[in-house]
Amino acid sequence: MNCFGRRLRRTVPAHGSSKSELVPSKTPRINGWSWPPQPLQVVGWLVYIYLTVVTFGIYIPLLPRPWKAVSYTISGISFLIHFFTNIATVTIDPADASVRAKNDYSTPLPLFDRAKRAHVIQDLHCYLCDVNVGPKVKHCGVCNKCVEGFDHHCKWLNTCVGQRNYWFFFAALISAILAGFMITVIILFIFIQHYLDPHVLRTAPQFDASLGNTTWLLFLPVAPIKTSSAGLLTLAFITIMLCTACLILLIHLLGFHLYLFYKGMSTYDYVKKSRRKETGKQNSEAKKSCSSKPHSSTQKSQEGTNDCEPTLSKTPSFFRYANSSPISSTLSDSICTELENFKKSAEKENSFNYGTENSIQKETRVISMSVITSLKLEKEEDVQEDREKSIPVTQDPLGSSVMAQDPA
Repeated sequence: MNCFGRRLRRTVPAHGSSKSELVPSKTPRINGWSWPPQPLQVVGWLVYIYLTVVTFGIYIPLLPRPWKAVSYTISGISFLIHFFTNIATVTIDPADASVRAKNDYSTPLPLFDRAKRAHVIQDLHCYLCDVNVGPKVKHCGVCNKCVEGFDHHCKWLNTCVGQRNYWFFFAALISAILAGFMITVIILFIFIQHYLDPHVLRTAPQFDASLGNTTWLLFLPVAPIKTSSAGLLTLAFITIMLCTACLILLIHLLGFHLYLFYKGMSTYDYVKKSRRKETGKQNSEAKKSCSSKPHSSTQKSQEGTNDCEPTLSKTPSFFRYANSSPISSTLSDSICTELENFKKSAEKENSFNYGTENSIQKETRVISMSVITSLKLEKEEDVQEDREKSIPVTQDPLGSSVMAQDPA
């Protein structure tokens, strides 16, 4: 008896893939600082730190005096606004007020049975959070809580963007675009002046002790570090490519949210609308394919019929007699064969022989016509016999003899 080969019976399935299974519960996330962090959130903070160090430690100190103050002011304000708005977006809990009012908010929620209910929120009641919610509330599957004014779940912030933190998110987006634009302009100016007039970039007093124009100083004026022109330009190229990629993504996101402002909808509403359109297109394509299949099948059936049917339709009516009897089927097959022979012989005459027909063709025509006439006579005799047999008869009530019915 193999006890180890048996499978363990599970009272709760591990995955909620089927509608009849229970969805496993998990602890709700309070905000974007809840553990574990998202990989994109870590990447975003690393990019922010890198751009901050490079901008304020390497490139802005190389600018001339009037432009240095302007760059410090604009870049500093944009970086600070982005920092604080990002912190506010991540820190604010976007959950609904009824959810935040619960005492056991951070405890695991009960299991959700898809066999009983198709949706988590029905009739303005969330069966996972066990609270009554408003019409614009959605239960986020990642954060596992109901979010008020749900817009989308941002992986870069590791939290949901809803009614309570949306404007902080929008301000962080605009400030990030402004900071990226300033970094791009500054680096392009330094890259161009490095080849046109490098003395414009060497106004700091620390450059007086340098040996040549190929030596550059970084992190002025606090901790000067020597580097070469190749190192400075390589770092500038990497930074400007990173800023370009960030600007493309951020401008696309800003344009999308401006479009949503114009339409008066949220990101979640836009996703639902696009999914409905895709479902409608798939249904219409399925209907077209289903309607085209019978047409193709009928066309194939028409193509699969005998080629001599149009010819037979022009012949007398007794050629189109019921094909249920074996005699009629034999007759139709023979006629089709003869007509095909006629057609082939005519094609041969039209393609090859432009004069009189030869003796073999004449004999073929005579034999085929004799076969057709004999078949016609046999068919007429069979039809006449069938008519005689089909005359109704009556039985004499005074005897057992059968007498024919009076035609009158």
